[in-house]
Amino acid sequence: MADFILAGDFRKGVTFEMDGKVVTIVDFLHVKPGKGAAFVRTKLRDVINGGTVEMTFNPTAKFQTAHIEHKTMVYSYNDGDLYYFMDPNTFDMLPINGEAAEDALKFVMENGEVTVSFYNGSPFSVEAPNFVELLITHCEPGAKGNTTQGATKPATLETGFTLQVPLFVNEGDTIRVDTRTGSYMSRV
Repeated sequence: MADFILAGDFRKGVTFEMDGKVVTIVDFLHVKPGKGAAFVRTKLRDVINGGTVEMTFNPTAKFQTAHIEHKTMVYSYNDGDLYYFMDPNTFDMLPINGEAAEDALKFVMENGEVTVSFYNGSPFSVEAPNFVELLITHCEPGAKGNTTQGATKPATLETGFTLQVPLFVNEGDTIRVDTRTGSYMSRV
């Protein structure tokens, strides 16, 4: 059973196969010029390697939809270049290469939940939750008298990731971090 989508039906977030690659639509615009045929202008992101490209399509162009499966898994440990994730339902361990997991693991401790994305049964990306609470393991004290609006200092989290925090945040504080931008949100 193959599902197809016409370029005229493109919407943000739709995932389809094109030239042997799996792409998702980041942005689109249906254009109907005064003269000539209508077309669809799109910005596409390669789901596997993350690259983006802008393309135009005839609205009648037909593509096979790609079904991406997302599964919540638990980060267990790493062994060299492989990171191991456990399915909490079956307790099966899944090894994933470092490139697919490194960005998410800046914000996830062992036994932390992540979302693993699969295409045709193969994992291709690991995503941390949008917001996490982590302990600051190293942070210099704020300089006395520095009352500059918005002044920041570097802080190292328990995962080893370093980010900028306000001067009033101290070592030993637990903070909330936005994993999409890698930025400080608030103290907990």
